[in-house]
Amino acid sequence: MQEQYLPRDIETSAQQYWAENKSFEVTEQPGKETFYCLSMFPYPSGRLHMGHVRNYTIGDVISRYQRMLGKNVMQPMGWDAFGMPAENAAIQNKVAPAAWTYQNIDYMKAQFNQLGLALDWSRELTTCKPDYYRWEQWLFTRLYKKGIIYQKKGTVNWDPVDNTVLANEQVIEGRGWRSGALVEKREIPMYYFKITAYAEELLSSLDQLDGWPEQVKTMQRNWIGKSFGADIVFDYDADSVGIDGQLRVYSTRPDTLMGATYVAVAAEHPLAQRAAKTNPDIAAFITECQTSSTAEADMATMVKKGMPTGQFVIHPLTGDKLAVYVANYVLWGYGEGAVMAVPAHDERDFEFANQYQLPIVQVFRSTNPELQFSSSQWQDWYADKTGVVTVNSGKYDNLDFQAAFDAIVADLEANNSGERKTQFRLRDWGISRQRYWGCPIPIIHCPSCGDVPVPEDQLPVVLPENVIPDGSGNPLAKMPEFYQCQCPNCGADARRETDTMDTFVESSWYYARYASPQSKHSLVDKDAANHWLPVDQYIGGIEHAILHLLYARFFHKLMRDEGLLDSDEPFTNLLTQGMVIADTYYRLQPNGARVWYNPDEVEVTYDAKGKATGAVLKSDGEPVVIGGTEKMSKSKNNGVDPQIMIDQYGADTCRLFMMFAAPPEMSLEWSDTGVEGGSRFLRRVWRLTHKHVSQGLGGALDTSNLTGEQKELRRAIHAAIEHASRDISEHHKFNTAIAQVMSLMNALEKAPHASEQDRALLQEGLETVALLLAPITPHICHAIWQALGHSTPIIDARWPVADKTALVQDSLTLVVQVNGKLRGHIEVPASASREEIEERARNNENVQRFTEGLTVGKVIVVPGKLVNIVAN
Repeated sequence: MQEQYLPRDIETSAQQYWAENKSFEVTEQPGKETFYCLSMFPYPSGRLHMGHVRNYTIGDVISRYQRMLGKNVMQPMGWDAFGMPAENAAIQNKVAPAAWTYQNIDYMKAQFNQLGLALDWSRELTTCKPDYYRWEQWLFTRLYKKGIIYQKKGTVNWDPVDNTVLANEQVIEGRGWRSGALVEKREIPMYYFKITAYAEELLSSLDQLDGWPEQVKTMQRNWIGKSFGADIVFDYDADSVGIDGQLRVYSTRPDTLMGATYVAVAAEHPLAQRAAKTNPDIAAFITECQTSSTAEADMATMVKKGMPTGQFVIHPLTGDKLAVYVANYVLWGYGEGAVMAVPAHDERDFEFANQYQLPIVQVFRSTNPELQFSSSQWQDWYADKTGVVTVNSGKYDNLDFQAAFDAIVADLEANNSGERKTQFRLRDWGISRQRYWGCPIPIIHCPSCGDVPVPEDQLPVVLPENVIPDGSGNPLAKMPEFYQCQCPNCGADARRETDTMDTFVESSWYYARYASPQSKHSLVDKDAANHWLPVDQYIGGIEHAILHLLYARFFHKLMRDEGLLDSDEPFTNLLTQGMVIADTYYRLQPNGARVWYNPDEVEVTYDAKGKATGAVLKSDGEPVVIGGTEKMSKSKNNGVDPQIMIDQYGADTCRLFMMFAAPPEMSLEWSDTGVEGGSRFLRRVWRLTHKHVSQGLGGALDTSNLTGEQKELRRAIHAAIEHASRDISEHHKFNTAIAQVMSLMNALEKAPHASEQDRALLQEGLETVALLLAPITPHICHAIWQALGHSTPIIDARWPVADKTALVQDSLTLVVQVNGKLRGHIEVPASASREEIEERARNNENVQRFTEGLTVGKVIVVPGKLVNIVAN
């Protein structure tokens, strides 16, 4: 064993051993307990960032730990390789997205290996390769034939310069993020997954996910949004509208119907479109609405604006005429694109009514006289639905929420003006993207036969990889060699669909493909799927709590219903890791902009308590503003390159710091001193091991013949095993498990090593350190385990089990207090009775000094901890 700890040499050697022996490749082993550990696969952006390092280290520690418990562990890896970033990079660099993507994969794969991740690369998959997306297309065609996938027109953000659809977040102040062109709202044909058909099951089965954070389940419940209400029908006022018809709205609060003072419709609603034909002001307002963001966050904060259409509808219970407004806060894609406005009891309606001086009618009052309604100030006491009764509601007055709800709905149903309804906020999932770098949608448009799914024997529809997009629309739509084809039904000339799928589709089923990634006969081999699935531990960021996880759950149920697997949910346990954050520094520019500087460029001064008092830029010595800690990002220039850390300290040090600095679900604050501290600790472990090995390995330990000091050391060894095992298995508290090992190292470094028993005990202690650290710092532990005389690798060793007999103490040291103040310590036999403990405490010399002249009232004995003598 070399004297110096040289991370590069040690880590290279261990990684070569694992690669040569295919240490992490797994196969199905019937009868052996499985553990499928999966971290959300990365987008191949080119370089790992610290968020990657943390995410994949957490998964790797869990995988290695479960392997040491004797389980057959699968930890695969792949690449979420389609999507806009590759296409944008290709446009910028004038290269094909495929070449850019594959180059990035090669580099990132090498970085993963440098981290020492126990990955089964034989299962590697890449979503942009035909052998993967062929099965996505196969499933698409089956679901299309069943009606689970369908086509309809959808309203989208259209960039007229780039000729493409933009996501809401790509629309900035009404303009395309790249072109700067005014974005239009357009209706174009889109393909949709009928996820709403599974809404009830997606909601109810959340209750089965005991291993998921409650926060994530709540977010999904809110997104699915099951609500109970009523469909309410308002007849058109034929004189003002010009035609007979009905306006249908859904409301969760039909109990407030008597407070409806107007109705509002979306810009795309037929009533709005009808009014626009004769009113240029309304037409102009509709155009304005069509360039506004439809993102929920923006909708919530935007100024509520609208225009009267000059049309009216009839209140179904009172017969009153209600004005119809076109409003920017009503979305066409939700329900019927219309709302009944009850401004006294809805925040958006309240704001709108005040803006345009519309009537506000209170229909609920609090039974608490201190809570009075005011039309000049928003009140929310009614929302609790408790402690309130109806008012200004005619025959429905003085009813509580449920009674008013039931009475009004009953009357609506009696006169055919409405019906009770359960509805979901969830909408069907539109997957069409007018982009090149994605999975082609396997549909052929035939003039005679209509839309025809591509037959299975003609799959995959291969995306050409040699295309260099220029940003002006989808290049596939300009490639006759791609879109010209024959109808598989009638053989006539036809056109292939040029839209590609939303990249969320690829990430919705990849976890299942890992079970049988080489299968050429099915999306997933059913036996393999049932062997490995569901995933035992899934790890990823909280930012994926809604869409990705919801879509993956939806796909799992689709695959189940297609007979591909038997389980109902994809992920048994979910861990959402916290962000990696770091200090930020900037200077304000004359125009108000901020120039951000990397922490490496800045020198910080601290006060005596370690608080930062100022910072200057190293290059010019001038002050910079300390911006606080934020998520590592390019925009704030506060990222740390993992490659630099690996090169400087080694992968084990990086892994150790990541696991020690914070529990996995909490944010981790980057600290250079913390990394250096981790490096120093590993060097201590190496030095002590080298010293021990140099003096000769320890022999067998005679546990029946230990001195008191040796018993204490062995107790420390097995206490570390017990506590670390509990911390990792129950709560993933890797930080406290590492702290246990650090405490054990303190004891081992002070331990004598003169006798054979001492050396045997030190051997046991160092082996324990290696085993407990093996999942976290696998390279150094691989080397230490060999140096300690083991011929088999530590990855095949079992997790240590605490010897309960070693934890039994012969004697205890108890704190002795007088009137709550520390006055001494006593040592008593572990079996001592309460009376014996009290007597020894009273006879303690220091205790007698502090109780002299006082009368002892009572003695409190806390077993195993302290004695408190109360005297006065």
